[in-house]
Amino acid sequence: MKVLDWVFLVLAVLIIIITLMQGGKSDGASSSIMGGMASSHSFVTLKERGPEKVLSKITFVMAGLFFFLAIAVRVLV
Repeated sequence: MKVLDWVFLVLAVLIIIITLMQGGKSDGASSSIMGGMASSHSFVTLKERGPEKVLSKITFVMAGLFFFLAIAVRVLV
C-alpha cells in the first residue's frame, strides 16, 4: 500500500470515530413515523453548542478531506 492509501484509511477510521462521538440530535425517523412527541419532529432545526459544534465542524472538514483524497488516490493511482 502506498502512503496515500494509508492516509485514506486513517482518515476513514477517524471520521467513523468522530461521528460516533457525536450525540443524537433527535429521536430519529422512527419517532416521527410512530407518532412521537410533536416537539421532536425530524425536520426541527437544532442549534449546536460547545463541544457538539466543534465535533460537527471537525467532521465536516474531515469529510471534505476524505472526498478530495478519494479523488486524488483515484487520479494518482
